[in-house]
Amino acid sequence: MVKLSVIVPFYNVQQYAPDTLRSLKANAREDFEFILVDDCSRDGTPEILARAERELPGAVLVRHEQNGGLATARNTGIDRARGEYLTFLDGDDWLAPGYFARLVTAMEDLGCDFIRTDHVQCTARSRTVNRVPVGRRNVVMDPREAILPADRSTSVDYAFAWAGVYHRRLVDKGLLHFTDGLRTAEDRPWIWKLHREAESFAAVSLLGVFYRRGVASSLTQIGDVRQLDFIRAFDQVVAETAQDRDAEQLLPKAVRTYCAIISHHLGSIERFEPAVAKKLKSMSAAALRRMPQDVLDEALDSMDLTRATKLRRLRRRPAPAGAAA
Repeated sequence: MVKLSVIVPFYNVQQYAPDTLRSLKANAREDFEFILVDDCSRDGTPEILARAERELPGAVLVRHEQNGGLATARNTGIDRARGEYLTFLDGDDWLAPGYFARLVTAMEDLGCDFIRTDHVQCTARSRTVNRVPVGRRNVVMDPREAILPADRSTSVDYAFAWAGVYHRRLVDKGLLHFTDGLRTAEDRPWIWKLHREAESFAAVSLLGVFYRRGVASSLTQIGDVRQLDFIRAFDQVVAETAQDRDAEQLLPKAVRTYCAIISHHLGSIERFEPAVAKKLKSMSAAALRRMPQDVLDEALDSMDLTRATKLRRLRRRPAPAGAAA
């Protein structure tokens, strides 16, 4: 039986894929499988993956005929996975040797639905350790209790699918798949759903994932219209949270986070193409008007004056036709 399935989407990452694959080989075990999803790459990535299919123990290569984005590629991997546990890695990141064995041991010791781990962020030659914003470690907890408070960074803000491991029963319950077609912020509805609907989780002080930040080909560095999918992602977070049995307690966190992300994008609007920047403003204004207005008022009152003023002004912006997400 396969113990661990590792889902690794690749898209035009020929510069980084060899490092990723070498790190997978340093984590190989006879009961591990590595599902390599080529999301219709147009560079040398397919040839690199074809070689890995022959040389990497446990490799399973899946090719998309059309580019679907990270969420769709991960879903392809989930559907092919046979493991008792599942985890993720992006095609431009890498791992410490033996990391997955330690991750599986932690999962077996704790016996919970999912585990969240720390990671190392790599920007050029800089290395920074990022911790899961959960104080208690190696203790099984209720995931719902890690969503709040609204005004502090919590586990739902640490939205990295690859920073953890997940039991197969989450797939069976329909909790592990991503919203198909989301091009950015795909982890946000996903992590909120996990914390609202899974039964148990834990945070562990286990370092082993090296997250490459600032890659020129990464969607986070490209100011095209795909970036605006964050609005669709957070609309989903707010809509689903509004249906939760504890909506009154949880919605302030969802709305405040949505506002903070809108403010973040507006604060770096110069990186967007002019037409996309214009669309960002109109879609963000429409998003603010869609939020529960009483909850939004409370969220804006809790934010610093500069951000709150900018968002209030945006909310009053006239809504042109076609501005909705």
